Amino acid sequence: MTLNQLIKEITVSELKGSADKILAGIAFDSRQVQANFLFFAQRGTHSDGHQFITKAIENGASTIVCEELPEKMLPEVCYIKTPDTSEALGIIASYFFGNPSEKLKLVGVTGTNGKTTIATLLHNMALNMGLGSGLISTIAYKINEKELPASHTTPDQITLNKLMSDMVEAGCAYCFMEVSSHAIDQKRIAGLDFDGAVFTNITHDHLDYHKTFSAYIKAKKQFFDKLKPEAFALTNIDDKNGNVMLQNTAAEKRGYSLFSLSDYKCKILESHFDGTLLNIDKYEVWSHFVGRFNAYNLLAVYGTALLLGFEQQDVLVELSKLKPVAGRFDIVRSNIGVYAIVDYAHTPDALENVLTAITETRTKNEQLICIVGAGGDRDKTKRPEMASIACKYSDKIILTSDNPRTENPVDILSDMEKGVDVVSRKKTLVINERREAIKTASMLAAPGDIILIAGKGHETYQEVMGVRHHFDDKEEIMKAFGLI
Repeated sequence: MTLNQLIKEITVSELKGSADKILAGIAFDSRQVQANFLFFAQRGTHSDGHQFITKAIENGASTIVCEELPEKMLPEVCYIKTPDTSEALGIIASYFFGNPSEKLKLVGVTGTNGKTTIATLLHNMALNMGLGSGLISTIAYKINEKELPASHTTPDQITLNKLMSDMVEAGCAYCFMEVSSHAIDQKRIAGLDFDGAVFTNITHDHLDYHKTFSAYIKAKKQFFDKLKPEAFALTNIDDKNGNVMLQNTAAEKRGYSLFSLSDYKCKILESHFDGTLLNIDKYEVWSHFVGRFNAYNLLAVYGTALLLGFEQQDVLVELSKLKPVAGRFDIVRSNIGVYAIVDYAHTPDALENVLTAITETRTKNEQLICIVGAGGDRDKTKRPEMASIACKYSDKIILTSDNPRTENPVDILSDMEKGVDVVSRKKTLVINERREAIKTASMLAAPGDIILIAGKGHETYQEVMGVRHHFDDKEEIMKAFGLI
């Protein structure tokens, strides 16, 4: 592809050198640059790509896209100055790979909680209906049934467009993807052609990155503000910021709810640990999911499917067949009848949702033991809040390590203990080693009791001092139960 073709699509403030070049590839990492590559000098949160322009040229870059021209420029290299390198990367990556998002029905799911479940269930529903589908989620990237490891909730612009190009080649008609607030803010979704957007909810999270809650909301809202008129915007009306997402969007506006007037309505009729009976738009549907938060997830899936043109009766039948996503209210039952629930809940709201679901489903006689931690190098203000929520709903609490990353686990647990009130101290244990915490919970539990292991869900590692070690919550509780 020629450089002249590509630069027509972006804002060029200044151009130095000849744009009459044929490009072999594009990269934003100087280590991945090869001969005749276009290199994007991005300003990141930890480093500035402008510092690696010389290295990129040494590796073969023939063109540089940057926000600031270097002092020394080589005559054989083309330098393109643009106001926003990250946005330019998204637009050019899309064109470089043949605009794959325009050839797919692309739906993005954003919000604090529920993104993975909704995107994955939509993907599974499409496949069950015999439709080609791609998935881009926290757990995995999928091209139909083929699974690829996931590096980020929403990957970089080049990876995204390459993935979607492969989906088109594999015959996919749809792509369902999680859209994180980081990805929106960092312009990773620039240049993509979305046919729909879903908003789940927004609660306390990622303030280590966004700094303020209003900035976090603004990042989510940008996604909806840029939708085309032909797209749809589906929002959770019951969330107090649900309608905020729709304020400036040109897309078709739709809402779903359990408690408010909306386009798609649901009511919980019965709730058990093996599933929930729902009334969706006056139709009774038995689902394999537990809890109010999952009722919202299923309703979002239902609304999205109808907006994509799927037949209502087909959608209702498929909803009853869908199974929970790995690490999301994932139930393990011991031989003596102890229930363990492994869940990814790592925010105060998500933890409260899961604990509420358990509380609403269990009888008064069952003991609820909650194992909970908090990640290192992340927002510290939610640590005591999560401990406080665990105390509110649980009969016993075990505070333990999550992914301490580069922080001292003892310091994290000390922050969490600040959320334990005087009365709750008698029912709270602090066990640094997560494996020991899970073993202890299994020994404390009697038949019928419930253990919630919160925070890591599907993850198969624990990150300590920057090093990832194999660790799987589900695997550990199964060992403790003597099931493996």
